[in-house]
Amino acid sequence: MALAERMWLARPARARRPGSGSFVMAVVLIVLGFYLLWPVMLLMINSFDARADWFVGTREWGLDHWRTAWRQPGLLLSLANSFMIWALVVGISFPISVLIAWILARTSIPFSRTLEFLFWISFMMPGISVTIAWMTLLDPDIGLLNVALERLPFINDSPLNIFSIPGIVWANIMTNGIAVKVMLLTPSFRNMDASMEEAARVSGASNLTTMLRVTLPLMISPMALVFALQLLRIFQSFETELLLGMPFGFFVYSTKLFQMIRGSDPPMYGQATVLASLTLLLIALIIPMQRWVITRKRYTTITGSFKPGLINLGPFMPVVVGGIVLLLVLLTIGPASVLLLGSFMSRAGYFNLDPVFTLEHWQLVLTDSLFLKALRTTLVLAITSSIMSPLLFSFLAYILVRTRLRGRWALDLIIWGSGAIPGILSSLGLLWLFLGPFPFGPLSNLRPLLFMFGSIWALILAVVIQGNTTGTNILKGVFVQVGADMEEAARIAGAGWFRTYFQIWIPLLMPTLILLGTLNFVIAAGTTSSIILIASRGTMTLSLLALEFASPGVGLREEASVVSLFIMAMTVGVALMARAFGLRLGLRQEMRASATNPQGSQVAGSR
Repeated sequence: MALAERMWLARPARARRPGSGSFVMAVVLIVLGFYLLWPVMLLMINSFDARADWFVGTREWGLDHWRTAWRQPGLLLSLANSFMIWALVVGISFPISVLIAWILARTSIPFSRTLEFLFWISFMMPGISVTIAWMTLLDPDIGLLNVALERLPFINDSPLNIFSIPGIVWANIMTNGIAVKVMLLTPSFRNMDASMEEAARVSGASNLTTMLRVTLPLMISPMALVFALQLLRIFQSFETELLLGMPFGFFVYSTKLFQMIRGSDPPMYGQATVLASLTLLLIALIIPMQRWVITRKRYTTITGSFKPGLINLGPFMPVVVGGIVLLLVLLTIGPASVLLLGSFMSRAGYFNLDPVFTLEHWQLVLTDSLFLKALRTTLVLAITSSIMSPLLFSFLAYILVRTRLRGRWALDLIIWGSGAIPGILSSLGLLWLFLGPFPFGPLSNLRPLLFMFGSIWALILAVVIQGNTTGTNILKGVFVQVGADMEEAARIAGAGWFRTYFQIWIPLLMPTLILLGTLNFVIAAGTTSSIILIASRGTMTLSLLALEFASPGVGLREEASVVSLFIMAMTVGVALMARAFGLRLGLRQEMRASATNPQGSQVAGSR
């Protein structure tokens, strides 16, 4: 009896013995949790540190900062302003984006694929560059458009003012309000079965009635998904509100947080952390709302009897094409042209100077050692992030989809949770992680990560954190679609996991990895909020330099235009090269598929 009891007790111990996979999962959870979630948790913890200076003396726990924060002027108003700007931008841009996606996917509009790609180009253009362009156009004193309108006999004063709430809303729509929604919605509209639409038209319904009563109800699910993704962007915007809101004292959450830390002497770390904590509580309420919206409805739009169909807009076709082309000019060619013109003017908006045009601003920027250092830092940051991020995201997606390791739910939760953290909040958390000691325990007097502050590795970490949720979930979808037979064959042939991953999976994932690499290059080249609190003068990037030049206290808008043109050329150039390479890669894959499986290629062509 005693022997049987000992054997029974020993059996579970052998069954629960952790293997190498459990060790890998533990390391991944610890590392990601430390860099993704721990900085944010530090903000909540440190909001109860009652010291006036967090870097002097021993900790004093209390509610002093919470009491003081409520007396800070405009603290709650900044949160309300964030919701207001988000609601106005989404309320205007969402219907426009749905209509454009429907036109590109469901009508016989010419060059629909090219027009769709131009919206991708708009998405690739950094927000800081587009905002500076609209400042050059709509400044109430020297804006190029206002100067032109004042020459009309019936206009005396500048009719347009970018430094206003409508100006902030307009700039947000032009930077990230329309392009990303069109990108996400157009493929869903294109994949929808046209049978029900044709049935409605046979019954006598017009194209407009069919769209409102058939197409849009069927597309509720993807539209709800896009709307839910936009919920997480309530607190994301920064540079547009900083440049356009500060001149007339308008603050949103991110700019108020920045003012407390960088705009006050001494920095109000305590009150800023309280504001960050309040934002975290609001985000904790938004995430369940987002998940509820996503899972609320499900509609099937692609069936086994899939039948594509296009609507002829008839006499309205020229008007529709002209409207979309005009919008694309405002989103892409317009801002680039304005930046180019302004960079060559002695003073943007002044046509009575002698000379009107000059090369002085270009000479000043190109010979500035700070610009050259920022250019080098931006290239290192963007190239390194575009290579490291897709590989890391593919590894995380592989663990979540292709393994049965315990703790995958926790890993997925960490990845999703980090995606809801705004860039400025993540930057503040990393700032405290690098500069501040551990809040308690044996490390409470040490700053083990102080060497990271202001380094290029800190910026790379911030950029990777910024894109990990999107990148990992895109690759999860690819892993789900690809069968495991080739991986199993490689294992049977004796290949280990490392060799199998880099010789089987990486080639299969290459088109998606190129896409994610391009997106991460664009993010790294144009980001401001996620790195602004942890960058130093030695790791200044082009986006931060443009923001500094264009800020109200400096006013070097022409020099900011020069820097913005460099950022725009980098991001759009990389996007065009990646598309060209991706098309050649896709063509080779299609040719191989045609040679090995003619029926499969025919099906692919029909889709």
